[in-house]
Amino acid sequence: MIELLKSSRLILYYNGAISGLTLFVQHADESVCTPSPLPPLSSVLEEDDAPLNIGNTAPASIVSAISSAMALPANLLQANTGYREYVDTPDGIITVYLAHFNALDPPRQLMAEKGCKFRTLTELRNRPPAEMELLRRAYALIMES
Repeated sequence: MIELLKSSRLILYYNGAISGLTLFVQHADESVCTPSPLPPLSSVLEEDDAPLNIGNTAPASIVSAISSAMALPANLLQANTGYREYVDTPDGIITVYLAHFNALDPPRQLMAEKGCKFRTLTELRNRPPAEMELLRRAYALIMES
């Protein structure tokens, strides 16, 4: 499972069913990617440039692994299966997945205990370009859903 997490990242978000408020989790290292930030010089690939030889890991497997690693309650996170982005890094291709919190309200206290904060997209505008592109694509998908 450790090897799987080296080549994968997960972006966590909360979307209010009634209000439409969308918040992304920013980790203590300031990245929106977990379990670790993207390496410097990373760039998001366009759909046409996505590698064909990358294994297709089920998003639920990544979500489960991250939930366990972060010691989150079972079923708190749910994979958004419509999102899978590929990032070219100096160390190879990383696949980025998306998961949302299955809760009526954002679990602010729980995530604060883990050194994380919920942020709006505009509060994250100073992130590296690759992260901003991933967030832009995630936000577009969330709003279309």
